[in-house]
Amino acid sequence: MQKTGVKEDLEALEHRLLLEGVFQCYGYDFRNYAQASLRRRIRGRMGPEGVATVSDLLAKVLHDPECMERLLLALTIHVPSMFRDPGFYRAFREKVVPVLRTYPFTRIWHAGCSSGEEVYSMAILLEEEGLLSRCRIYATDMSEAVLRVAKAGVFPLAGMQGNTANYIRAGGTRSFSEYYTAQHDLALFRPSLRETMVFAEHNLVTDGSFNEFHAILCRNVTIYFDRTLQERVHRLFYDSLCPLGVLALGRMESLRFTPAETRYEAVDAGEQIHRKVR
Repeated sequence: MQKTGVKEDLEALEHRLLLEGVFQCYGYDFRNYAQASLRRRIRGRMGPEGVATVSDLLAKVLHDPECMERLLLALTIHVPSMFRDPGFYRAFREKVVPVLRTYPFTRIWHAGCSSGEEVYSMAILLEEEGLLSRCRIYATDMSEAVLRVAKAGVFPLAGMQGNTANYIRAGGTRSFSEYYTAQHDLALFRPSLRETMVFAEHNLVTDGSFNEFHAILCRNVTIYFDRTLQERVHRLFYDSLCPLGVLALGRMESLRFTPAETRYEAVDAGEQIHRKVR
């Protein structure tokens, strides 16, 4: 019988080998993600995949791309809700939109956009502020599966009641139902909202900057990264922002005690909205 310490060491080794195998075979780098969260999600995939050990899961992942796609969805965090954290959208509308009005054309990057609810929320906000037609919204994620959902703009109708409540608290100026058509149990969002959107695969861990942006939104993503990876991603965002560009993080995220802290000033500290100043 293996001693507890030896068993834990073997499990840790199996997890490292799995993450290394995923990176070497598919290019997805989870090696600097918060390990405790990853291990829970990996364990959660073992039963559905019919494997008894992490090593068995690794073998299946390496030989079955569909298994890899399922694991990728499990390892990435998806919290589908429109206008989630309404206070953020109210602050963005009141404190960032006036600055965006000064630009003839605005580029916004939603990094880690997941299934797109946040992207459509921003498009609706910009539409109401008369800015959508002169904006380009770049929505990226490392998962092709969630990007397919985001591109379609079709979400469960059952979630619209909660989304409507968020929209109202976020300072929405119209009837939320104007933006979608109900069809059976689905809500189909207006195609005109997607005309300004560009969806693309992008991995924050391994990919570089691809444009200069006036605003970058990456909310509730970096909390799952370790310090090394957080610093790498913040360098990427800094390099991708134009002078006085805006960086928006999640409420549980912060620039404090990072090398990026002195490069920004707070636009709204409570909602983690920052302006690049140097």
